[in-house]
Amino acid sequence: MTLGRREAVAAGAGLVLALAARPAAARTEDATTTGSSARSPRPRPRPRTLFIAGDSTAAQKYADAAPETGWGMALPFFLHRDVAVSNHAVNGRSTKSFLDEGRLDPITDALRPGDVLLAQFGHNDSKSTDPARYADPWGAYQDNLRVFVEAARSRGAFPVIATSVERRRFDAAGTARRSLGDYPAAARAVAAASGVPLLDIEALSLALWQRLGPEATKTYFNWTATEQDNTHFNPPGAIEVARLVARELLRTRVLAPRETRRLDDDIPTDRITWPPAVPSAS
Repeated sequence: MTLGRREAVAAGAGLVLALAARPAAARTEDATTTGSSARSPRPRPRPRTLFIAGDSTAAQKYADAAPETGWGMALPFFLHRDVAVSNHAVNGRSTKSFLDEGRLDPITDALRPGDVLLAQFGHNDSKSTDPARYADPWGAYQDNLRVFVEAARSRGAFPVIATSVERRRFDAAGTARRSLGDYPAAARAVAAASGVPLLDIEALSLALWQRLGPEATKTYFNWTATEQDNTHFNPPGAIEVARLVARELLRTRVLAPRETRRLDDDIPTDRITWPPAVPSAS
């Protein structure tokens, strides 16, 4: 069943909400023990999928955009092979345009119990001069995030909200500055009110840029001979932001320890690859 944008799913809602509130580690253990006995081996849990809904900071990039890299491209480096990543993030999308274009529908259709739907938006929701994308932080933006939450829960999957990764912006004194207005606070409020795990990537990335400083951060963003991009990442930046995401997924118990790996390891940047062309269906 494909959800309408604001359609409520009532059947079984109490059971689904109760399931979604449980820690991932406990849920995974249930999957290995249900139906088992002393006379039969425990069945291997079904591999689950982590779906990403978001914008260009997370999206898959292609050869014509290299070395620009979305953090979703690097996330599999930090996850066990039994956790697949299905990256539906798309350049330029806000919560509004993502939903208006029907991009949540194929995710909802593909979700299975135990899967994860991670929503990270905010950069493009703030574009107040673009009615196709703008969503007021304390109004439509929060309403739209709740649609992602409801979609995941309707399928027995686990919704996760992430605040947007920060841009590279420093003042004259070398202090990393916030650039996302009220959107991180609005996302935190929706997560708290909905009982949804929050990955505070805005705060963590801001702290990372501060530690690195104005010059070193250039090596994490898409700075080339012809471009000075302070929003999108190159391979080192995408890897470090993906590491933040993976650590938060573990900290919030969305993922169990055995579902993550290499959280403290150096990841060679040449492991990032760019497919040759954008699929025609995108």
